[in-house]
Amino acid sequence: MEPLSWTGSIAFLNPILAIALGLMVLSIIVWMLASIVLPEDQMIVNADGTLTSSSSIRILIQTALRYSFLASVGVLVAYVVLGIAMGTSAGIIGAISQQFLPVWLSLIILYAMSIAFKRKLGLYGKLFDSPIGMIGFGLVMFWVFTGIFGALDLIVTHDPLTQVSGMKNKVPGTPLPNLEDGQYAWYLLGGDNLARDVFSRMVKGAWIVVQIAPLATMFAFMVGITLGLPAGYYGGRLDTLLSFLANLILAFPVILLFYLLVTPEIVATGVPNYMAAILFVFPIIFLGVLLNSRYYTRPNFRTPLLIGVLGVAIWLYLSLISTGGYIINTDSYRIWGLPTYLDLFDIPGGILVVFVSVVFVNSPTVFRIVRGLALDIKTRDYVAAAQTRGEGPWYIMLWEILPNARGPLIVDFCLRIGYTTILLGTLGFFGLGLPPESPDWGSTINEGRKLLSIYLHPALPPALALLSLVLGLNLLADGLREESLKD
Repeated sequence: MEPLSWTGSIAFLNPILAIALGLMVLSIIVWMLASIVLPEDQMIVNADGTLTSSSSIRILIQTALRYSFLASVGVLVAYVVLGIAMGTSAGIIGAISQQFLPVWLSLIILYAMSIAFKRKLGLYGKLFDSPIGMIGFGLVMFWVFTGIFGALDLIVTHDPLTQVSGMKNKVPGTPLPNLEDGQYAWYLLGGDNLARDVFSRMVKGAWIVVQIAPLATMFAFMVGITLGLPAGYYGGRLDTLLSFLANLILAFPVILLFYLLVTPEIVATGVPNYMAAILFVFPIIFLGVLLNSRYYTRPNFRTPLLIGVLGVAIWLYLSLISTGGYIINTDSYRIWGLPTYLDLFDIPGGILVVFVSVVFVNSPTVFRIVRGLALDIKTRDYVAAAQTRGEGPWYIMLWEILPNARGPLIVDFCLRIGYTTILLGTLGFFGLGLPPESPDWGSTINEGRKLLSIYLHPALPPALALLSLVLGLNLLADGLREESLKD
Protein backbone atom coordinates (compact mmCIF):
# COMPACT_ATOMS: atom_id res chain seq x y z
CA MET A 1 0.00 0.00 0.00
CA GLU A 2 1.27 3.43 -0.98
CA PRO A 3 1.97 6.08 1.66
CA LEU A 4 -0.31 9.13 1.73
CA SER A 5 0.88 12.55 0.67
CA TRP A 6 -0.41 15.59 2.51
CA THR A 7 -2.92 16.80 -0.09
CA GLY A 8 -3.18 14.03 -2.68
CA SER A 9 -5.53 14.90 -5.55
CA ILE A 10 -6.43 18.33 -4.10
CA ALA A 11 -2.85 19.58 -4.43
CA PHE A 12 -4.12 22.20 -6.90
CA LEU A 13 -5.32 24.19 -3.85
CA ASN A 14 -1.78 24.52 -2.49
CA PRO A 15 -0.62 27.44 -4.70
CA ILE A 16 -3.96 29.22 -4.15
CA LEU A 17 -3.54 28.94 -0.37
CA ALA A 18 0.08 30.11 -0.61
CA ILE A 19 -0.96 33.19 -2.58
CA ALA A 20 -3.82 34.01 -0.19
CA LEU A 21 -1.64 33.61 2.89
CA GLY A 22 1.15 35.61 1.30
CA LEU A 23 -1.22 38.48 0.52
CA MET A 24 -2.63 38.37 4.03
CA VAL A 25 0.85 38.50 5.61
CA LEU A 26 1.85 41.31 3.26
CA SER A 27 -1.33 43.24 4.12
CA ILE A 28 -0.64 42.86 7.84
CA ILE A 29 2.93 44.15 7.43
CA VAL A 30 1.79 47.11 5.31
CA TRP A 31 -1.01 47.87 7.79
CA MET A 32 1.47 47.89 10.69
CA LEU A 33 3.86 50.17 8.80
CA ALA A 34 1.01 52.47 7.73
CA SER A 35 -0.19 52.82 11.31
CA ILE A 36 3.30 54.13 12.20
CA VAL A 37 4.04 56.30 9.17
CA LEU A 38 0.66 57.71 8.10
CA PRO A 39 -1.07 60.41 10.16
CA GLU A 40 -4.23 59.59 12.10
CA ASP A 41 -7.47 59.44 10.14
CA GLN A 42 -9.62 62.53 9.83
CA MET A 43 -13.29 61.60 9.93
CA ILE A 44 -15.57 63.33 7.39
CA VAL A 45 -19.29 63.72 8.11
CA ASN A 46 -21.36 62.79 5.05
CA ALA A 47 -24.67 64.39 4.06
CA ASP A 48 -26.61 61.44 5.46
CA GLY A 49 -24.86 61.76 8.84
CA THR A 50 -22.49 58.80 8.41
CA LEU A 51 -18.75 59.03 9.01
CA THR A 52 -16.09 58.29 6.41
CA SER A 53 -12.33 58.06 6.88
CA SER A 54 -10.35 60.61 4.95
CA SER A 55 -7.45 58.20 4.43
CA SER A 56 -8.06 56.22 1.25
CA ILE A 57 -4.76 54.36 1.74
CA ARG A 58 -5.88 52.96 5.09
CA ILE A 59 -9.20 51.91 3.58
CA LEU A 60 -7.37 50.16 0.74
CA ILE A 61 -5.08 48.30 3.16
CA GLN A 62 -7.97 47.22 5.37
CA THR A 63 -9.91 46.01 2.33
CA ALA A 64 -6.92 43.99 1.13
CA LEU A 65 -6.46 42.49 4.57
CA ARG A 66 -10.14 41.58 4.84
CA TYR A 67 -10.36 39.92 1.45
CA SER A 68 -7.05 38.07 1.77
CA PHE A 69 -8.21 36.72 5.14
CA LEU A 70 -11.56 35.63 3.67
CA ALA A 71 -9.75 34.02 0.73
CA SER A 72 -7.46 32.06 3.09
CA VAL A 73 -10.44 30.87 5.13
CA GLY A 74 -12.27 29.93 1.95
CA VAL A 75 -9.37 27.81 0.70
CA LEU A 76 -9.10 26.08 4.09
CA VAL A 77 -12.82 25.31 3.99
CA ALA A 78 -12.33 23.92 0.48
CA TYR A 79 -9.60 21.61 1.82
CA VAL A 80 -12.00 20.29 4.47
CA VAL A 81 -15.03 19.92 2.20
CA LEU A 82 -13.11 18.22 -0.61
CA GLY A 83 -11.25 16.11 1.97
CA ILE A 84 -14.52 14.86 3.46
CA ALA A 85 -15.85 14.03 0.00
CA MET A 86 -12.69 12.37 -1.33
CA GLY A 87 -11.24 10.79 1.83
CA THR A 88 -7.78 9.28 1.45
CA SER A 89 -7.71 10.32 -2.24
CA ALA A 90 -7.16 13.83 -0.88
CA GLY A 91 -4.15 12.65 1.12
CA ILE A 92 -3.58 13.03 4.84
CA ILE A 93 -5.67 16.21 5.02
CA GLY A 94 -8.59 14.44 3.35
CA ALA A 95 -8.35 11.42 5.64
CA ILE A 96 -8.16 13.59 8.78
CA SER A 97 -11.05 15.76 7.55
CA GLN A 98 -13.13 12.64 7.03
CA GLN A 99 -12.28 11.30 10.49
CA PHE A 100 -13.42 14.62 11.99
CA LEU A 101 -16.80 14.46 10.20
CA PRO A 102 -18.82 14.13 13.48
CA VAL A 103 -17.04 17.25 14.78
CA TRP A 104 -17.81 19.27 11.63
CA LEU A 105 -21.48 18.27 11.72
CA SER A 106 -21.75 19.14 15.42
CA LEU A 107 -20.18 22.56 14.85
CA ILE A 108 -22.53 23.31 11.95
CA ILE A 109 -25.61 22.35 13.97
CA LEU A 110 -24.42 24.29 17.02
CA TYR A 111 -23.67 27.45 15.04
CA ALA A 112 -26.91 27.24 13.04
CA MET A 113 -29.07 26.90 16.15
CA SER A 114 -27.11 29.52 18.10
CA ILE A 115 -27.34 32.12 15.33
CA ALA A 116 -31.03 31.37 14.73
CA PHE A 117 -31.92 31.93 18.41
CA LYS A 118 -29.15 34.31 19.46
CA ARG A 119 -31.56 37.07 20.51
CA LYS A 120 -33.05 34.73 23.10
CA LEU A 121 -29.76 33.41 24.52
CA GLY A 122 -28.52 36.41 26.52
CA LEU A 123 -24.77 36.97 26.65
CA TYR A 124 -24.10 33.71 24.82
CA GLY A 125 -26.27 34.86 21.93
CA LYS A 126 -24.54 38.25 21.82
CA LEU A 127 -21.25 36.39 21.40
CA PHE A 128 -22.27 35.69 17.78
CA ASP A 129 -22.27 39.43 17.08
CA SER A 130 -18.51 39.44 17.68
CA PRO A 131 -16.32 37.90 14.90
CA ILE A 132 -13.48 37.39 17.40
CA GLY A 133 -15.82 35.66 19.83
CA MET A 134 -17.22 33.41 17.11
CA ILE A 135 -13.74 32.32 15.99
CA GLY A 136 -12.67 31.65 19.58
CA PHE A 137 -15.87 29.76 20.36
CA GLY A 138 -15.40 27.66 17.23
CA LEU A 139 -11.84 26.69 18.19
CA VAL A 140 -12.90 25.79 21.72
CA MET A 141 -15.92 23.75 20.66
CA PHE A 142 -13.86 21.98 18.00
CA TRP A 143 -11.66 20.49 20.72
CA VAL A 144 -14.61 19.89 23.05
CA PHE A 145 -16.40 17.85 20.37
CA THR A 146 -13.10 16.17 19.45
CA GLY A 147 -12.65 15.10 23.07
CA ILE A 148 -16.22 13.80 23.35
CA PHE A 149 -16.25 11.89 20.06
CA GLY A 150 -12.70 10.70 20.67
CA ALA A 151 -13.80 9.19 23.99
CA LEU A 152 -16.56 7.39 22.07
CA ASP A 153 -13.95 6.07 19.59
CA LEU A 154 -15.67 7.77 16.65
CA ILE A 155 -12.56 9.66 15.52
CA VAL A 156 -9.51 7.67 16.60
CA THR A 157 -8.03 5.30 14.06
CA HIS A 158 -5.99 3.11 16.45
CA ASP A 159 -5.69 2.39 20.15
CA PRO A 160 -3.49 5.22 21.50
CA LEU A 161 -1.60 2.80 23.75
CA THR A 162 -1.09 0.01 21.18
CA GLN A 163 2.38 -0.41 19.66
CA VAL A 164 2.53 -1.63 16.06
CA SER A 165 5.68 -3.39 14.97
CA GLY A 166 7.61 -1.51 12.30
CA MET A 167 5.88 1.87 12.90
CA LYS A 168 8.41 3.43 15.27
CA ASN A 169 9.01 7.09 14.34
CA LYS A 170 7.37 6.62 10.95
CA VAL A 171 6.46 9.80 9.08
CA PRO A 172 2.83 10.90 8.58
CA GLY A 173 0.86 8.89 6.05
CA THR A 174 2.88 5.69 6.47
CA PRO A 175 0.82 2.52 5.81
CA LEU A 176 0.85 -0.32 8.31
CA PRO A 177 3.15 -3.18 7.22
CA ASN A 178 0.93 -6.08 8.26
CA LEU A 179 -2.65 -4.87 7.94
CA GLU A 180 -5.30 -6.88 9.77
CA ASP A 181 -9.04 -7.01 9.06
CA GLY A 182 -10.85 -3.97 10.38
CA GLN A 183 -7.61 -2.10 11.09
CA TYR A 184 -7.11 1.42 9.74
CA ALA A 185 -4.49 1.30 7.01
CA TRP A 186 -2.35 4.36 7.88
CA TYR A 187 -0.78 6.27 10.72
CA LEU A 188 -2.16 9.64 9.61
CA LEU A 189 0.25 11.75 11.67
CA GLY A 190 2.99 9.14 11.95
CA GLY A 191 4.24 7.03 14.81
CA ASP A 192 6.05 8.05 17.98
CA ASN A 193 9.18 6.56 19.53
CA LEU A 194 7.12 3.66 20.90
CA ALA A 195 5.35 2.98 17.56
CA ARG A 196 2.01 4.41 18.74
CA ASP A 197 -0.34 6.44 16.52
CA VAL A 198 0.27 10.18 17.05
CA PHE A 199 -3.13 11.15 15.59
CA SER A 200 -5.08 8.91 17.97
CA ARG A 201 -3.03 10.07 20.95
CA MET A 202 -3.71 13.71 20.07
CA VAL A 203 -7.47 13.04 19.88
CA LYS A 204 -7.53 11.10 23.17
CA GLY A 205 -5.45 13.82 24.80
CA ALA A 206 -8.22 16.31 24.00
CA TRP A 207 -10.62 14.26 26.15
CA ILE A 208 -8.26 14.48 29.13
CA VAL A 209 -8.11 18.28 28.79
CA VAL A 210 -11.89 18.56 28.30
CA GLN A 211 -12.44 16.48 31.43
CA ILE A 212 -10.04 18.21 33.79
CA ALA A 213 -9.61 21.86 32.76
CA PRO A 214 -13.25 23.13 32.84
CA LEU A 215 -14.22 21.11 35.93
CA ALA A 216 -11.10 22.09 37.86
CA THR A 217 -11.69 25.74 36.94
CA MET A 218 -15.34 25.50 37.99
CA PHE A 219 -14.39 24.03 41.38
CA ALA A 220 -11.77 26.75 41.83
CA PHE A 221 -14.46 29.35 41.16
CA MET A 222 -16.79 27.74 43.70
CA VAL A 223 -14.05 27.99 46.33
CA GLY A 224 -13.09 31.53 45.33
CA ILE A 225 -16.67 32.83 45.21
CA THR A 226 -17.71 31.19 48.49
CA LEU A 227 -14.77 32.79 50.34
CA GLY A 228 -14.33 35.97 48.29
CA LEU A 229 -17.87 37.31 48.64
CA PRO A 230 -17.96 37.41 52.47
CA ALA A 231 -14.37 38.69 52.61
CA GLY A 232 -15.22 41.64 50.38
CA TYR A 233 -18.67 42.27 51.83
CA TYR A 234 -17.89 42.04 55.55
CA GLY A 235 -14.25 43.17 55.51
CA GLY A 236 -12.54 43.42 58.88
CA ARG A 237 -10.78 40.47 60.48
CA LEU A 238 -12.43 37.91 58.19
CA ASP A 239 -11.08 39.73 55.13
CA THR A 240 -7.64 40.05 56.72
CA LEU A 241 -7.45 36.35 57.60
CA LEU A 242 -8.68 35.03 54.24
CA SER A 243 -6.52 37.47 52.27
CA PHE A 244 -3.47 36.41 54.29
CA LEU A 245 -4.11 32.73 53.52
CA ALA A 246 -4.64 33.49 49.81
CA ASN A 247 -1.45 35.54 49.61
CA LEU A 248 0.42 32.78 51.45
CA ILE A 249 -0.55 30.25 48.79
CA LEU A 250 0.14 32.67 45.94
CA ALA A 251 3.60 33.41 47.34
CA PHE A 252 4.58 29.75 46.94
CA PRO A 253 6.17 28.78 43.57
CA VAL A 254 3.56 26.89 41.57
CA ILE A 255 5.77 24.21 40.04
CA LEU A 256 7.45 23.50 43.39
CA LEU A 257 4.01 23.20 44.96
CA PHE A 258 3.01 20.64 42.34
CA TYR A 259 6.22 18.73 42.85
CA LEU A 260 5.40 18.49 46.55
CA LEU A 261 1.78 17.45 46.00
CA VAL A 262 2.55 14.68 43.50
CA THR A 263 5.57 13.25 45.31
CA PRO A 264 4.87 9.54 45.98
CA GLU A 265 5.69 9.98 49.68
CA ILE A 266 3.14 12.81 49.99
CA VAL A 267 0.52 10.90 48.00
CA ALA A 268 1.05 7.85 50.22
CA THR A 269 0.13 9.90 53.31
CA GLY A 270 -3.28 10.72 51.82
CA VAL A 271 -2.69 14.50 51.75
CA PRO A 272 -4.26 14.95 48.26
CA ASN A 273 -7.33 13.03 49.45
CA TYR A 274 -7.66 15.27 52.51
CA MET A 275 -7.35 18.31 50.26
CA ALA A 276 -10.02 16.90 47.94
CA ALA A 277 -12.35 16.31 50.89
CA ILE A 278 -11.95 19.96 51.96
CA LEU A 279 -11.94 21.71 48.57
CA PHE A 280 -14.79 19.72 47.04
CA VAL A 281 -17.18 20.56 49.88
CA PHE A 282 -17.33 24.22 48.81
CA PRO A 283 -19.77 23.62 45.91
CA ILE A 284 -22.16 21.99 48.41
CA ILE A 285 -21.86 25.00 50.72
CA PHE A 286 -22.37 27.35 47.78
CA LEU A 287 -25.50 25.53 46.57
CA GLY A 288 -26.97 25.32 50.07
CA VAL A 289 -26.45 29.00 50.85
CA LEU A 290 -27.59 30.06 47.36
CA LEU A 291 -30.93 28.22 47.56
CA ASN A 292 -31.54 29.04 51.22
CA SER A 293 -30.94 32.76 50.70
CA ARG A 294 -33.29 32.81 47.70
CA TYR A 295 -36.20 30.87 49.18
CA TYR A 296 -35.86 31.47 52.90
CA THR A 297 -39.26 33.25 52.93
CA ARG A 298 -40.91 30.11 51.50
CA PRO A 299 -39.93 27.34 53.96
CA ASN A 300 -42.45 24.83 52.59
CA PHE A 301 -40.72 24.97 49.22
CA ARG A 302 -37.18 25.60 50.47
CA THR A 303 -36.86 22.62 52.80
CA PRO A 304 -37.67 19.80 50.34
CA LEU A 305 -35.64 21.60 47.65
CA LEU A 306 -32.59 21.75 49.91
CA ILE A 307 -33.01 18.13 50.98
CA GLY A 308 -33.18 16.95 47.36
CA VAL A 309 -30.41 19.13 45.93
CA LEU A 310 -28.00 18.73 48.83
CA GLY A 311 -28.70 15.00 49.04
CA VAL A 312 -27.66 14.52 45.40
CA ALA A 313 -24.72 16.92 45.85
CA ILE A 314 -23.42 15.04 48.91
CA TRP A 315 -23.79 11.73 47.07
CA LEU A 316 -21.77 13.08 44.14
CA TYR A 317 -19.26 14.58 46.57
CA LEU A 318 -18.68 11.26 48.36
CA SER A 319 -18.44 9.45 45.00
CA LEU A 320 -15.89 12.01 43.85
CA ILE A 321 -13.58 11.72 46.84
CA SER A 322 -14.05 7.96 47.40
CA THR A 323 -11.98 5.35 45.63
CA GLY A 324 -12.99 1.74 46.02
CA GLY A 325 -15.37 2.73 48.83
CA TYR A 326 -12.73 4.60 50.89
CA ILE A 327 -11.94 8.30 51.18
CA ILE A 328 -8.44 7.56 52.48
CA ASN A 329 -6.77 4.24 51.72
CA THR A 330 -3.13 4.09 52.84
CA ASP A 331 -0.95 1.27 54.14
CA SER A 332 -1.43 2.55 57.71
CA TYR A 333 -5.16 3.25 57.90
CA ARG A 334 -8.40 3.61 55.98
CA ILE A 335 -11.31 6.02 56.20
CA TRP A 336 -14.58 4.64 54.88
CA GLY A 337 -16.51 6.71 52.34
CA LEU A 338 -19.33 5.00 50.42
CA PRO A 339 -20.33 1.39 49.80
CA THR A 340 -19.03 0.30 46.44
CA TYR A 341 -22.55 -0.15 45.06
CA LEU A 342 -23.26 3.54 45.78
CA ASP A 343 -19.92 4.82 44.54
CA LEU A 344 -20.83 6.16 41.10
CA PHE A 345 -17.31 6.55 39.75
CA ASP A 346 -13.67 6.27 40.73
CA ILE A 347 -11.16 8.92 39.69
CA PRO A 348 -7.68 7.48 39.02
CA GLY A 349 -5.18 8.58 41.65
CA GLY A 350 -2.99 10.53 39.23
CA ILE A 351 -5.89 12.52 37.81
CA LEU A 352 -7.25 13.24 41.31
CA VAL A 353 -3.88 14.64 42.42
CA VAL A 354 -3.67 16.89 39.33
CA PHE A 355 -7.29 17.97 39.77
CA VAL A 356 -6.83 18.88 43.42
CA SER A 357 -3.56 20.67 42.70
CA VAL A 358 -5.11 22.81 39.96
CA VAL A 359 -8.07 23.76 42.17
CA PHE A 360 -5.78 24.58 45.08
CA VAL A 361 -3.51 26.81 42.96
CA ASN A 362 -6.31 28.68 41.13
CA SER A 363 -8.64 29.27 44.09
CA PRO A 364 -6.63 32.13 45.73
CA THR A 365 -6.52 34.11 42.47
CA VAL A 366 -10.27 33.73 41.99
CA PHE A 367 -10.76 34.72 45.64
CA ARG A 368 -8.87 37.97 45.10
CA ILE A 369 -10.87 38.82 41.96
CA VAL A 370 -14.22 38.14 43.66
CA ARG A 371 -13.17 40.02 46.79
CA GLY A 372 -12.21 43.08 44.71
CA LEU A 373 -15.51 43.00 42.81
CA ALA A 374 -17.47 42.66 46.06
CA LEU A 375 -15.63 45.64 47.59
CA ASP A 376 -16.60 47.73 44.58
CA ILE A 377 -20.18 46.60 44.02
CA LYS A 378 -21.27 46.67 47.68
CA THR A 379 -21.16 50.49 47.51
CA ARG A 380 -23.74 50.65 44.69
CA ASP A 381 -27.25 52.03 45.16
CA TYR A 382 -29.05 48.77 44.42
CA VAL A 383 -27.12 47.07 47.26
CA ALA A 384 -28.19 49.86 49.62
CA ALA A 385 -31.77 49.40 48.39
CA ALA A 386 -31.61 45.67 49.17
CA GLN A 387 -30.28 46.42 52.64
CA THR A 388 -33.15 48.89 53.15
CA ARG A 389 -35.65 46.16 52.17
CA GLY A 390 -34.22 44.04 54.97
CA GLU A 391 -32.54 41.41 52.79
CA GLY A 392 -29.96 39.19 54.48
CA PRO A 393 -26.22 39.48 53.81
CA TRP A 394 -26.00 36.24 51.83
CA TYR A 395 -28.98 37.19 49.68
CA ILE A 396 -27.27 40.50 48.86
CA MET A 397 -23.97 38.78 48.11
CA LEU A 398 -25.38 36.00 45.93
CA TRP A 399 -28.37 37.70 44.28
CA GLU A 400 -27.29 41.34 44.06
CA ILE A 401 -23.47 41.47 43.97
CA LEU A 402 -22.63 38.20 42.17
CA PRO A 403 -24.96 38.68 39.14
CA ASN A 404 -23.57 42.17 38.60
CA ALA A 405 -20.03 40.77 38.67
CA ARG A 406 -20.78 38.11 36.07
CA GLY A 407 -19.06 39.90 33.16
CA PRO A 408 -15.52 39.96 34.60
CA LEU A 409 -16.00 36.52 36.16
CA ILE A 410 -17.12 34.89 32.89
CA VAL A 411 -14.18 36.41 31.06
CA ASP A 412 -11.76 35.27 33.76
CA PHE A 413 -13.34 31.81 33.73
CA CYS A 414 -12.53 31.42 30.01
CA LEU A 415 -9.00 32.75 30.49
CA ARG A 416 -8.46 30.51 33.52
CA ILE A 417 -9.45 27.42 31.56
CA GLY A 418 -6.67 28.40 29.16
CA TYR A 419 -4.21 28.81 32.03
CA THR A 420 -5.30 25.44 33.41
CA THR A 421 -4.83 23.84 30.00
CA ILE A 422 -1.28 25.19 29.83
CA LEU A 423 -0.70 24.05 33.41
CA LEU A 424 -1.89 20.53 32.57
CA GLY A 425 0.44 20.49 29.59
CA THR A 426 3.30 21.66 31.80
CA LEU A 427 2.58 18.96 34.38
CA GLY A 428 2.43 16.30 31.70
CA PHE A 429 5.65 17.62 30.18
CA PHE A 430 7.41 17.21 33.54
CA GLY A 431 5.78 13.82 34.09
CA LEU A 432 3.83 14.92 37.18
CA GLY A 433 0.59 13.33 38.28
CA LEU A 434 -0.69 11.58 35.15
CA PRO A 435 0.55 8.07 34.25
CA PRO A 436 3.62 7.95 31.96
CA GLU A 437 1.67 6.27 29.13
CA SER A 438 -1.10 8.89 29.27
CA PRO A 439 -1.93 10.43 25.86
CA ASP A 440 -2.34 13.91 27.36
CA TRP A 441 -0.74 16.61 25.26
CA GLY A 442 1.98 17.54 27.75
CA SER A 443 3.24 13.96 28.07
CA THR A 444 3.12 13.49 24.30
CA ILE A 445 5.12 16.68 23.71
CA ASN A 446 7.67 15.59 26.31
CA GLU A 447 8.14 12.22 24.64
CA GLY A 448 8.37 13.80 21.19
CA ARG A 449 10.93 16.44 22.17
CA LYS A 450 13.60 13.80 22.79
CA LEU A 451 13.94 13.29 19.03
CA LEU A 452 12.83 16.77 17.97
CA SER A 453 15.97 17.45 15.92
CA ILE A 454 15.25 14.35 13.81
CA TYR A 455 11.45 13.89 13.86
CA LEU A 456 9.03 16.79 14.23
CA HIS A 457 5.78 14.88 13.80
CA PRO A 458 5.43 13.27 17.29
CA ALA A 459 5.64 16.60 19.19
CA LEU A 460 4.16 19.07 16.71
CA PRO A 461 0.45 17.92 16.56
CA PRO A 462 -0.17 18.02 20.35
CA ALA A 463 1.74 21.31 20.60
CA LEU A 464 -0.43 22.88 17.88
CA ALA A 465 -3.54 21.43 19.51
CA LEU A 466 -2.61 23.01 22.84
CA LEU A 467 -1.81 26.32 21.12
CA SER A 468 -5.11 26.40 19.19
CA LEU A 469 -7.24 25.57 22.25
CA VAL A 470 -5.61 28.25 24.41
CA LEU A 471 -5.86 30.74 21.52
CA GLY A 472 -9.55 29.92 21.16
CA LEU A 473 -10.15 30.45 24.88
CA ASN A 474 -8.37 33.82 24.77
CA LEU A 475 -10.37 34.94 21.72
CA LEU A 476 -13.56 33.72 23.37
CA ALA A 477 -12.73 35.73 26.49
CA ASP A 478 -12.08 38.82 24.34
CA GLY A 479 -15.43 38.38 22.61
CA LEU A 480 -17.26 37.94 25.91
CA ARG A 481 -15.51 40.98 27.36
CA GLU A 482 -16.46 43.04 24.32
CA GLU A 483 -20.12 42.04 24.54
CA SER A 484 -20.38 42.26 28.36
CA LEU A 485 -19.19 45.89 28.23
CA LYS A 486 -22.20 46.70 26.05
CA ASP A 487 -24.67 45.56 28.74
